[in-house]
Amino acid sequence: MTATAPTPSTARARATASLPRLALVLAALLAILFTAASPAAAHAALTASDPADGAVVATAPAQVTLSFSEQVAMGDDSIRVLDPQGRRVDTGELRDMCSGNTVRYGTALHSGLPHGTYTVAWQAVSADSHPISGAFTFSIGAPSATEVSLPGATAGGGPVGIAYGIARYAAYGGFTVLVGGAAFILLCWRRGAAERPLQKLVVRAWVTLTTATLAMLVLRNPYTGSGRFADVFDLDGLRAVLETKTGASLLSRLLLLGAAALFVAVLFGAYARRVRDTGGQEEDKDTSDLTFGLAIGGAVVAGGIAATWALSEHASTGLQPGLAMPADILHLLAVATWLGGLSALLVALYKAPGIERSAVRRFSGVAFVSVVVLAVTGVYQAWRQTGSWSALTGTDYGRLLLLKAALVAVLIGVASMSRKWTARLAEAPAVRDADGRAAVAATATAADDVSRETSSVAAPAAVPADPERVAQLARQRAALESAREKRVRDADPDRAGLRRSVLAEAAIAVIVLLVTTILTSTEPGRTVEREAARGSGATAVPDRPVKITLPFDTGGQNGKGSVRLELDPGRVGANTLHLWADTGDGRPFALPEVKVAFTLPAKDIGPLPVVPEQAAPGHWTASGVQLPLAGEWRIDVTVRTSDIDQTTIQKTVKIG
Repeated sequence: MTATAPTPSTARARATASLPRLALVLAALLAILFTAASPAAAHAALTASDPADGAVVATAPAQVTLSFSEQVAMGDDSIRVLDPQGRRVDTGELRDMCSGNTVRYGTALHSGLPHGTYTVAWQAVSADSHPISGAFTFSIGAPSATEVSLPGATAGGGPVGIAYGIARYAAYGGFTVLVGGAAFILLCWRRGAAERPLQKLVVRAWVTLTTATLAMLVLRNPYTGSGRFADVFDLDGLRAVLETKTGASLLSRLLLLGAAALFVAVLFGAYARRVRDTGGQEEDKDTSDLTFGLAIGGAVVAGGIAATWALSEHASTGLQPGLAMPADILHLLAVATWLGGLSALLVALYKAPGIERSAVRRFSGVAFVSVVVLAVTGVYQAWRQTGSWSALTGTDYGRLLLLKAALVAVLIGVASMSRKWTARLAEAPAVRDADGRAAVAATATAADDVSRETSSVAAPAAVPADPERVAQLARQRAALESAREKRVRDADPDRAGLRRSVLAEAAIAVIVLLVTTILTSTEPGRTVEREAARGSGATAVPDRPVKITLPFDTGGQNGKGSVRLELDPGRVGANTLHLWADTGDGRPFALPEVKVAFTLPAKDIGPLPVVPEQAAPGHWTASGVQLPLAGEWRIDVTVRTSDIDQTTIQKTVKIG
């Protein structure tokens, strides 16, 4: 439900006329946000490594280092280096080499490593709580065959990942129904606190959220680590999880759920009894005071639970976290108030036929406010996580976001139908109420007949009752009660139409929550575009020159080797170029000719030829290499090993 309660015709016309203006304002805001985008990230990404992926180095490096786009959590076993036979050749000790904005970790290698191809497998936890992993190879001396296969599965996948994803979805669903159901009772239908179906709905939502949170806590270690269910029983791993930001957030959520349990106990205990005694009259001062207290306390607890997501996931890192986290909390609360309240309304319409029309109209107003908050915070979150129109349409995250927006639009469209049924509930209520009372009375008479017969069968204490007859009467009584509820519902066709439209809303809401859950574990569009912009080659690292290694094979005799190129300082303007050529066994390669060219395809600049001068056997240099603009430069190195054997090799580097 997304519309306010029915108003006079002039007010309705004014509200309808304002909707196009609201849509234009939101569209303009969206355009401004996207065009003002600046680089940021949420999931961490590997930005560089030393040695680089596919590099061929002349001598064995002393260590392997990895650079990331943002802070990550790593342990001693997070970086593993394997030789061609699959044996570990690293020391197993993690080196923290972070400095300022540079996020770099490494591990030392054993000395005396032989020539061949080595595999580096790494795994970490991003600052937004999601596991990331990868693998690459480098070669010492010359590439060789290797028995190590690069892992195909990513961190957080497999059966454990599926179980963790299910728990995450259940947590979102439980939170939505818990908060929305309680809000529906306090803001729209106080008498609902004494209704058994609504009590069951809210209590089951609390149980679902608590169970899902516990499951996420115990699955966290295998989810971010080995991927084996057996590690659920690893107490040291659980202790390590509790020391992380995500573990602390999950533990805080469990503590807040304890406070939520107290809230639910008061809501369905003392408050329900008071509402039952007073008939739920709003003018009752004691009831109103208790309602106000429960509303404030419930809002604080709900906001705290929502904050456990905001403090540990996408909103907590990247661009503007100080603004993103409050926006995320408001977004979650708006979703819960709308969709959770929708589920409570659906249960009330089907299981509590006596719900007043005024309660339905009040929820319509509450839902409208929730949708406005949802739209504003959603637009901000979309800009923050995508940042450009290309990321919105060209990445998995952006496409999921568009799907979610489309589903919400359909949901609002269905809600507009619910508004029409809500408006019709106000028409000729006396006639429909009379029909409903007549149906109830007819069914109640039949129920009383069955009840009297049951009493006559069971009344004589000395004569044992016939068990079969008692069971038959119990079934008849249950059938009559069900028929009574159905007749009450069917006596009001407008209410039946409202039930159908609300049921359709609830079905779409389930899909919206599913898409939202997938979004939380999908790499944001900003990060994907940043990784793509870096290209497949080496990237200039702050405060160090560009260094790349390119293997080559001209096809002739003794035509295999590698070229090591260094561009210092690797920035716009004048640079010094050094180039070394090595044979397959690591000796200097006396090439007859070496040529280098620089091209910036994005700006149609180049190729800019450079003919370096030989400074020593296997070593060439050139000074004053001018690179006029920043961007992704393609370096073409042409090597000739004989009069007829020649090849050109390429690499893309980022020049800042």
